[in-house]
Amino acid sequence: MFARGENLNFQFKNISFSFAALMIKGKKLAIVLPAYNASATLEKTYKEIPFDLVDEVILVDDNSKDSTLDKARELGIKHIVKHEVNRGYGGNQKSCYQKALAVDADIIIMLHPDYQYTPKLIESMAYIIANDVYPVVFGSRILGKGALKGGMPIYKYIANRILTLFQNILMGQKLSEYHTGYRAFDKRIFEKIDIEKNSDDFIFDNQMTAQIFYAGFDIAEVTCPTKYFDEASSINLKRSSIYGLGVLWVSIQYRLQKWGLGNFRIFSKK
Repeated sequence: MFARGENLNFQFKNISFSFAALMIKGKKLAIVLPAYNASATLEKTYKEIPFDLVDEVILVDDNSKDSTLDKARELGIKHIVKHEVNRGYGGNQKSCYQKALAVDADIIIMLHPDYQYTPKLIESMAYIIANDVYPVVFGSRILGKGALKGGMPIYKYIANRILTLFQNILMGQKLSEYHTGYRAFDKRIFEKIDIEKNSDDFIFDNQMTAQIFYAGFDIAEVTCPTKYFDEASSINLKRSSIYGLGVLWVSIQYRLQKWGLGNFRIFSKK
């Protein structure tokens, strides 16, 4: 009568009922929150998650120096993973996806807890995957001019466009951007690629994207408004420059691998 995995609570005295999320098309949906010093924005992000659709929420704290963990516990987040040492953005994601797969999630959506991306797109992104339209969905800040409207610094916008152009040329794709942190995945992706071979730093996202394309999967995009404010996470100009060079190198590796002129670790079979 009810879908697998649902949690039902009844309170007959007050004649009230509360139901946990029913699965989307019989698929279990998990939201992963890679957190670092996110105490100021975590609650606002969490409260916009559509819990009528979401089965599990997982927060991985990358050794934050603020009260992120206390706030997560206060909100009642069921699955909390704490790194005893800071592993970096990529290392955080590795723990996020490992935990999501461990709780048998069929669809996994990464949502940054800094409230830069709206949780209100979770439903749209999840249904694209649940209906087997695409196995991966990115929330794009570039489609619909969401980045500039949301306050993205102009130098970051220009760098984003230049990097994306080169990446599309080298990888033979047509994404509007490769640098979004709002991403949804079918669990089958993780059966074909090995994210443990990727960096623990910010370049992780682009290495994973390259792996997905190399494995033969397609990526859909949805227009995503974004917000830039003091509490939102960001990296400085020096790290941005290092990241940009790393992005280009990943794209070059992809092209060389496709031409049979390279044998790079991230593209080796799982």
